[in-house]
Amino acid sequence: MALVALAVGPRLGRRLRGPGPGRGHWTAARRSRSRREAAEAEADAPVFQYVGERAARVDRIFVWGFSFSGALGVPTFVLPGSGPQPRAGSRPPRRIQPVPYRLELDQKELFSFLIFMSMNHLFELSISVMNLVVFVTARGYEYVLEPSPVLLPLDRPQETQVLQVSCGRAHSLVLTDGEGVFSMGNNSYGQCGRKVVENEIYSESHKVHRMQDFDGQVVQVACGQDHSLFLTDKGEVYSCGWGADGQTGLGHYNITSVPTKLGGDLTGVKIVQVATYGDCCLAVSADGGLFGWGNSEYLQLASVTDSTQVNIPQCLPFSGVGKVEQAACGGTGCAVLNGEGHVFVWGYGILGKGPNLVETALPEMIPPTLFGLTEFNPEVQVSRIRCGLSHFAALTNKGELFVWGKNIRGCLGIGHLEDQYFPWRVTMPGEPMDMACGVDHMVTLAKSFI
Repeated sequence: MALVALAVGPRLGRRLRGPGPGRGHWTAARRSRSRREAAEAEADAPVFQYVGERAARVDRIFVWGFSFSGALGVPTFVLPGSGPQPRAGSRPPRRIQPVPYRLELDQKELFSFLIFMSMNHLFELSISVMNLVVFVTARGYEYVLEPSPVLLPLDRPQETQVLQVSCGRAHSLVLTDGEGVFSMGNNSYGQCGRKVVENEIYSESHKVHRMQDFDGQVVQVACGQDHSLFLTDKGEVYSCGWGADGQTGLGHYNITSVPTKLGGDLTGVKIVQVATYGDCCLAVSADGGLFGWGNSEYLQLASVTDSTQVNIPQCLPFSGVGKVEQAACGGTGCAVLNGEGHVFVWGYGILGKGPNLVETALPEMIPPTLFGLTEFNPEVQVSRIRCGLSHFAALTNKGELFVWGKNIRGCLGIGHLEDQYFPWRVTMPGEPMDMACGVDHMVTLAKSFI
C-alpha cells in the first residue's frame, strides 16, 4: 500500500493569559479553550489515506506548444477573460505554453478533444470542421479555442465506439468499430473519398461522409497533407487524394476521389501499419518489412531511387535495422522502431544524433542510452514513436516520453524554445500512454500516478 499525506501543517493555539473573574470562570474558560484547541489541532493535523491495489488511475491530458490559435484547447490562453469567471486585471494572452499543461476534460469531451488536437493544420481544419463553437479574434480569423463536439451520422450512436481519428492539413478521418470510416473537411483533391465538387466552400461545411469503398474492415486510418491512407483487416492498403508527389501510390500523379487498393511491392504482402504526415508514406508488413512511396526530396526513399517522387510502393531493403515494428513519417524525416526497441532515423533535419547529422539516406540508430538504458536499467526499450512536421517523439516501456527536433513555438514541451538535437525527456505529473504531434504543438494522454 502507498501512504499519501493530503494535508499538513498543524496550527498553534494562543495561551490564555491573565486571571479571570474567578477560579471557576477561569477553569471553565481553560476547559473550553482546551476543547477548542483540540478540535482545531485535529482539523489541522495531517490526514493520511491509504490507496489500495484497486485504486483506479485516471486519464489525464497534457498539451503544450503554440496556443494563440487555440491549438491547446485552453480559451484563457487566447482570450484571458473568456473563462467561466472573468477577473479584472487578467493575465495577458499566452502565445506559447513551453511545458506540459493539464487540461480538465470529462470522458464525454475526450473524443472531440482528440480529433481537435491531432490536427496538423489547426486553422483550416478548425474553420471547416469545428465551427460549432468559435470565437472571432482581433485578427479577424475564426478559431476554435476549446474542444467542441463533432456529431457523426451514426446508425447506432449508443453502441458505436470511435477507435481512431487522424487529421491532415484540412481534412480528417474517423474510424469506428462497427460503422466504418467517416471523413470531413476539405475535399478539393478527393482526400475525403467522395466526388470533388468544383468551387466547394469547405470552410463552412458540416458535411460528414461515410466511406464504404473497401474490401474488408478498415482497422487503421492515416492522413497525409492532402491524401488519405486506409489499412484493412486483410492487410491491404487503400488511398485517395492528392497524388502530385506519388503519395497515393497508385502509379500516377493525379488526384483520386475513390479509395483504391495499392499494388506494387505491396501485392500479396500483409501490412500491419501505415504512416504518413506530409507527402511521404511508409508501410510495415507482418514479417517486419518496410515499404515506401511518395515524396523523396529529403532522401526518404533515396535508398531505392534517385527520383524525388515515387508513385508506386517499393520495398526499402534496409540492412542492419532488423524486424520493423512501427514506422513514423514527418515532413522531412522518418523513423522506425524495431523488435528490440531501437529507434532508427533517416531523411533530413534534426534527426536525434546531434548537430552533425543533418541528412542521411540510410537509417541510423539513436543510441539506446539516450532513452534511459543503463546497466541499472537494462530493460528500457522504446515502445512507440511519432513524428510531427519537424520533430520526433518516443515513448518507453518505463512510461517516459522523449522528444527531439525543431522546437517550433515550444512544441517539444521542454521549457525553452531552443532546438533539441538529442532525445530529451519531457517532465509531467503523470505517466504518458500515447502522444500526437502537430506542426507546433503536442498532446499526450497520460495516467495519473495514483
